[in-house]
Amino acid sequence: MKPLIPSHREKRRYLLLGGKDLKKNVTAAIKEFIGVLGLSEASPVWIKDDIISINRKSIDKVKASFAVFKEKIDVKKVSGTLRGLD
Repeated sequence: MKPLIPSHREKRRYLLLGGKDLKKNVTAAIKEFIGVLGLSEASPVWIKDDIISINRKSIDKVKASFAVFKEKIDVKKVSGTLRGLD
């Protein structure tokens, strides 16, 4: 299969997170606030235990869902590259 050209690829941002039990709470927070459709649009992918990759267009919705969730999830830094999170 032919690879996509860069302008057709999905633009992603990397979030450095803080909190307890992130793998469970991040998915629950997004699903509770913006629903299943919003979760699929954000398409979160775990890079490390505290770094998540999401779609660029849904970053504000994801950050808002972390703010209103009952457990504390901190967004420490947002970057366009993994190296920028260091």
